[in-house]
Parts: sequence; C-alpha cells; structure tokens
Amino acid sequence: MMKTWIFPDIHGYRKTLESLFDQIKPSKEEHLIFLGDYVDRGPDSKGTIDFVRNLQDEGYHVTPLIGNHEQYLAEAYYESLNNKHGFFSKKPPKFKAWMGQGGKEALRSFGVKDMRKIPREYIDWIESCKYYVELDDYVVVHAGLNFYADDPFEDKHSMLWIKEFDIFPEMIGNRKIIHGHTPVNHEFIAEMVESDRYNFIDLDNGVYMLNRQGYGNLMAFEVSSKQLVAQPNLENE
Repeated sequence: MMKTWIFPDIHGYRKTLESLFDQIKPSKEEHLIFLGDYVDRGPDSKGTIDFVRNLQDEGYHVTPLIGNHEQYLAEAYYESLNNKHGFFSKKPPKFKAWMGQGGKEALRSFGVKDMRKIPREYIDWIESCKYYVELDDYVVVHAGLNFYADDPFEDKHSMLWIKEFDIFPEMIGNRKIIHGHTPVNHEFIAEMVESDRYNFIDLDNGVYMLNRQGYGNLMAFEVSSKQLVAQPNLENE
C-alpha cells in the first residue's frame, strides 16, 4: 500500500521541515498532504512555501491545503492593494491583524516592507490550495468541520478557523478527521493515533511553542501504518 504522509502547521520553520523530510525520506509515489499554515511566526515563511512548491515542481505527489494564516496573508495583501491612502500612511485593519499573528516575520522573509511587493505568484499559489482532502478512512482539513451545517464541506470558514467542534461521523462516511490548527501536546497526539476512542486526530504540536513542555515539534503522520514522527524545532534552539 502506498504511503500517505500528513504534515501539520509549519509556520515558517523551513529548516525544521527539511530535517523532518530527511528522517522520512518520502518517495515521489507517496502522497504528501500539508495541512496549511506555512507562514507566520517562524523565520522563513517564503522558504517554507518554496519548499512545498519545489516538491510539486520535482514531481512529488503533493496536496497542499490552505490554513487560516494563508487567508490572513491573502486578505491583507488584497486590502493593501486597494488602500487608497498609500501603504505607509494608513495601515488597513486586516494588515494590522495579520501583523499581530506573525505577519511581521513573514513579511521579513520576503525581504519587503510593503506587502504589495510580495510576488503575486505566492498569492496565486495560496489560492490554488485545497480546503480538504477525502481519503478512504479520513477527512483531512486544516482546522475542522462544522457538523451543524447542512453540508460540512460547504462551510469553508470553519475549515480554516473552527476550534472546538462536535463530530457526527455518519455525515462524512464514518471517517475520522485529521486536522491541525489547535496545538495539543505530544502525548495526546500519540494517544489519538493509537486509540480507537477518538474520531479525530489533531497533529499540531505547536512547533513555535518552545517554552511549554510537550510542545515544540513538527509532526508527520503516515496514515496506513499509523507511524508518527516528531522533529524538534531547530531554528529557535
């Protein structure tokens, strides 16, 4: 059976991601699914997107999902384009919100102060990312699903932003949800992977959360073998 690897929120920690890939050494035939949040907080948002895009260019089977931090970036970008006051005279509200969520580090990684100078190809790539992937036994999404909607797959806002949510497995073919977005400790991630008691697996270990015990790793999960791999943060050691 061909392997399927799932990678949660990277948040600009490109070197940590590269080291995780060195551990796993996936082939081009294996399916690589990224849960979004490539940008913000860490030192190399641009390099993280470049890493994933290079995998696609090299012929790897990659499915990148969009996360709420990519939505932050894209919305701030478009708002800045439409800012009639000029970029430095009056900062738009979505840009200010993005700055408070790690946007400063992301902007620095692109080597620009005016985000309108971010190459448009990065915005186009973000907009090409999927919101979810359906596998035989799992639905893979950045944050989760709204099961109180008539169709959980129509609520894109919840796919990027929802935190706590009830799960009605019969609405998704009795499959489990795999998601990121909400950091949980390493021990709980392992428990979710190993136990049949849970109808979800949250893979986000908060790679940027270095001062909290049980956090600070970038994870990878292989769905057929249920192999869980952790790579400690390398950039903020």
